[in-house]
Amino acid sequence: MAYDDGAAALLRDELINQPEITERRMFGGLCFMLNGNMVCGIHKDGGMFRVGKERETEAMAIEGARPMTFTGRKMGGMIDVSDDALADDDRRRAWMGMAVAYAASLPAK
Repeated sequence: MAYDDGAAALLRDELINQPEITERRMFGGLCFMLNGNMVCGIHKDGGMFRVGKERETEAMAIEGARPMTFTGRKMGGMIDVSDDALADDDRRRAWMGMAVAYAASLPAK
């Protein structure tokens, strides 16, 4: 498996009160979707949150966040987080709040 099951459980627990959440294997990991829009996910090196471009700077200011890159290109509106940062309840909840709010602002797919 390309990701940590413990990290997946942490994200599931954060999203327990969001009944519209579904899970989808993507990017070699696991993504959590709200009404078809990506909220967050995990991969072999940590986690990622889709916070939107408007809140990207705010999200990056939290220790443990870095720009999200796949294939060498920065993905705007998304952040990558280390395993240690993902395991920290306060930081994870801050990023999750931004990510859920952003996904909820998008039209359902």
